[in-house]
Amino acid sequence: MRRNWLYGPLCLLAVPFLFPTWWMVTSSFKPVREIFAFPPALWPGSPTLEAYERVFALQPFAQQYWNSLYIAVVVTAGTLVVSSLAGYAFARIPFRGANVLFVVILTGLLIPSEVTIVPLFQLFLTLGLTNTHWPLILVPIFGAPSVLATFIMRQFFLALPRELEEAARVDGLGRFGTYLRIGLPLARPALGAVAIFTFLHSWNLYLEPIVYLTTPSTFTLPQALTQYVDAYGGPMWNVQLAAASLTAIPVLAVFVAAQRQFVEGLAHTGLKG
Repeated sequence: MRRNWLYGPLCLLAVPFLFPTWWMVTSSFKPVREIFAFPPALWPGSPTLEAYERVFALQPFAQQYWNSLYIAVVVTAGTLVVSSLAGYAFARIPFRGANVLFVVILTGLLIPSEVTIVPLFQLFLTLGLTNTHWPLILVPIFGAPSVLATFIMRQFFLALPRELEEAARVDGLGRFGTYLRIGLPLARPALGAVAIFTFLHSWNLYLEPIVYLTTPSTFTLPQALTQYVDAYGGPMWNVQLAAASLTAIPVLAVFVAAQRQFVEGLAHTGLKG
């Protein structure tokens, strides 16, 4: 009975968070005149797929969708590998200056990406990698997103009992074998949290693509969404909403698939310093 009384307020509190998504999706099926009609309608009066057809007709949206998807997957996989190895090393391998080095690495979170974008652009320009996806892959894996991921993984590995590591050594496992067979399987909650953070960061990246990419076929989705404008530079509202609705699908899928690991990973972060 008490739960039933709790569900009502929670549903009301969820409305401000769910309504913008509902409005985006339903408005993508409306003609432009219905989007700005007053009073506004919660459901399209004359549903149409014209906006979705124009999304693919005006730009190589399928290619841009694939660009964002594969970049986000590669960046997420690379960050998981780098951060889990670094986090395990800082948590389980004692060496001189470990804490000082870790603090130095954490200062990377204090440096805005806008500060480093110009020297990084000059670097990739010299290497001939501008207008390619390499900057969007390498910078996140070895930059600030990976620093945050390393912090989460380190805190999780610190919370694991040392008896597990000692038992693995008795069984003949080396340092890497312990990490691979003991640490990683137990770190699934932290890996889930890191995967969601990293995927969302890469999927929503906007500044870096507009700096490095110039060809529409290489654009990622955040950059592509800004290109749906009319001849006067005004936004094509129904087309932009349709493209944004398609853009939100992978984000929702990733969060639904890993939400339990996401919550558990955050719960374990910070148990030990």
